[in-house]
Amino acid sequence: MLSGCTGNVMPAASLEDLKNIPDYNYIIGPGDNVNIFVWRNPEVSQSVPVRPDGKITTPLVEDLQASGKTPTELARKIEEVLGIYIKDPSVTVIVTGFVGPYDQQVRVVGEAAQPKALPFRENMTLLDLMVSVGGLTEFAAGNKSILVRRVNGREMQYRVRIDDLIDKGDISANVHILPGDIMIVPESWF
Repeated sequence: MLSGCTGNVMPAASLEDLKNIPDYNYIIGPGDNVNIFVWRNPEVSQSVPVRPDGKITTPLVEDLQASGKTPTELARKIEEVLGIYIKDPSVTVIVTGFVGPYDQQVRVVGEAAQPKALPFRENMTLLDLMVSVGGLTEFAAGNKSILVRRVNGREMQYRVRIDDLIDKGDISANVHILPGDIMIVPESWF
C-alpha cells in the first residue's frame, strides 16, 4: 500500500498500488443535465439542468436537491414528492450531460496542453487523462508530475512518470485515477 509524504520524499504511484478502487456510483452535480421520465405521465416528464445551487425544478417538483445524489436516489425522491399528486408514480432519472460534483472531478493543472477539470469515468487511468487534455506542452517536466489525492481524509501526494508513459510507452507508469484527483504537471527548467 502507498504511504503518505514525509518531508520531501514522495512515493511513486504504480498501477498495482492504486488498483484497489472502491465501487463507483455516479453522483449528480451542478451543471449536469438530467432527463426525468415519469411513466404514464408525459406532462411531468422533462429534461432539466442541475442549477449551480445543486437543485432542480420540474412540474410539481420545486427546488429539489439533486446534487450529491445518485440518479436512483433522485428518482426515489421525485417519486416521493410526486406521490402527493400522482398515484404510485414510477420515475427514472437519466443523466445526459456529465459534469459531476466538484469533489468528484479530476483536475489537470500546469503544463498540460489543455489544463482542465474533467468528470471522472470508471476505470480512468493516467493515460486516459493525458489523452483528454491533449498531452503535455513542450516545456513540461512530465516525470516530475505530482498526483494529489485524498486518502482517509488526508491529502497525499504521489510521483507519476508521464514522460515515461507517453514518450517511452512504459505501461508500468500508468496509474488509476480516482474521483477528486489533481494532477500537477510542472514546467521543466532546462
